[in-house]
Amino acid sequence: MPIVSISLNDEILSELDKLQSSMGFSGRSEAIRAGIRAFVSEEKQKADLAGNIHAILLVVHNDQFDHVVSGITHNFEDLITTHLHSKIEKEKCMELFLIDGDAEKVSTMTRDFQTNKNMDTVKLVAF
Repeated sequence: MPIVSISLNDEILSELDKLQSSMGFSGRSEAIRAGIRAFVSEEKQKADLAGNIHAILLVVHNDQFDHVVSGITHNFEDLITTHLHSKIEKEKCMELFLIDGDAEKVSTMTRDFQTNKNMDTVKLVAF
């Protein structure tokens, strides 16, 4: 099996170690492989979306990045039927978007949040 090196900050490494322990993985590599498999599977499901879809997009971020969320949101106003913003703890905020529109454009919106390093969690549920 090829070896791939990655760099992780202390916070992510700590979270990885907690997951490894709580989920019973034999090592960090096994936990990382499971995470990558889940990510690949999720991306394949999104790639299969076509036509007009309904979806829920959940985004969690630090409140200092509200302006980043607003910037992305303005680019996709035609998709968003409902947007809820909630403070969930200390400096963390949760955005919940109810979306109705073209699957490709929904995927682009999701990708814009996912590729922004300031977002903690981005999860799309489409139906």
